[in-house]
Amino acid sequence: MIDLKELKERRDEIARNIEVRNMRVDIDLIIELQEKRSNLLQEVENLRARRNENAQKMKGKLDAETRAVLIAEGKALKESIAASEASLTEVEQQYQLLARTIPNYAHPQAPVGKEDKDNTAIKFAGTVPAFSFKPLDHVQLAEKLDLVDFDTATRVSGAKFYYLKREAVILQMALERYAMDIVMKHGFTPFITPDIAKEEILSGIGFNPRGEESNIYTLEGTGTCLVGTAEITLGGYYAGQILNKEELPIKMAGLSHCFRREAGGAGQYSKGLYRVHQFSKLEMFIYCLPEESDAYHQTLLAIEEEIFGNLGLAYRVVDTCTGDLGAPAYRKFDIEAWMPGRGDDGEYGEVTSTSNCTDYQARSLSIRYKDEEGKTQFVHMLNGTAIALSRALVAILENYQNSDGSVTIPPALVPYTGFARIEARG
Repeated sequence: MIDLKELKERRDEIARNIEVRNMRVDIDLIIELQEKRSNLLQEVENLRARRNENAQKMKGKLDAETRAVLIAEGKALKESIAASEASLTEVEQQYQLLARTIPNYAHPQAPVGKEDKDNTAIKFAGTVPAFSFKPLDHVQLAEKLDLVDFDTATRVSGAKFYYLKREAVILQMALERYAMDIVMKHGFTPFITPDIAKEEILSGIGFNPRGEESNIYTLEGTGTCLVGTAEITLGGYYAGQILNKEELPIKMAGLSHCFRREAGGAGQYSKGLYRVHQFSKLEMFIYCLPEESDAYHQTLLAIEEEIFGNLGLAYRVVDTCTGDLGAPAYRKFDIEAWMPGRGDDGEYGEVTSTSNCTDYQARSLSIRYKDEEGKTQFVHMLNGTAIALSRALVAILENYQNSDGSVTIPPALVPYTGFARIEARG
């Protein structure tokens, strides 16, 4: 969450930020609740002070009449404190709930817009392949090469699940190790993270664990959820802790399964492996000093470009518009790889994103450090997709297909797969 002490002082700025993010948050109601909460806190404090005074008076030598008056006063104070505390609890809960809906401030250079069509492409890299034949999409290729079984997965697990088979299994494992080697080279500590997290961790990171608009699978009766990304578990790793300033930055890379309901994710651009309920992903995460977060955001983007550039894929870098940022993000860059089977003539499709969330998540999760003066400050937290394996498979299969129905393995992956081509079948 943002610094709630700034609500009144920066009210107009916050309201404008909410507007350009295309969100609906009643900032004035939250300020009203903040004032009501402050008044109730003072009221409870005054009543407790009067109760303490009453208790001190009861310790002296008193006549029966005075004692009876003090007893009655003490009883009335007890009832008033209970009523005020109940009101405070109710207001506090509503205040905290609504305050968490206020998005992070957006970077002043983030493009202003409502949805992904308003994002700005800021870089193009690589060469879009030219085929002497009509390229197939990855679903057609996977069927011909017997690499993915969607039909059986639908019968066993439901729509938008899949079985990987044959060389696709080895290719995914190769991509995992290929990307892990690159992030380790850049100083990231590797993790395999839990697939389940507590609801308060999801909420602190900025994911909504409940409700119709939630993209999260909730495990009923447990207070936990299946994670949609290792950002959740890596971001929750230091929740409630004060980090040693000298140890910053902390760079982590988490391999995990990711589970997403993908409500409303329909259409031709969502078919096959592109948008599924379960996939694996290697996620990068950085805890750093506030003054360093912009630079580390560029570092994360550069690593993502290295991973996909070395695979020989054409891609573009997109500066995400305010309405498509997501509440925790201050700024977000996406990498979109060229996918020849997407649409009629090929199109770019998102394969990574990286976000600088500044201190927004750290405030919710209480992750801090002490500065040179010994004052407690909030760290900045950043995340970035090293590789989402299902979407990387889409890009590789479609870009490296051959006229005879085979698929060439990108040279950077051959040392990891042990084979240079997936041969055509039948």
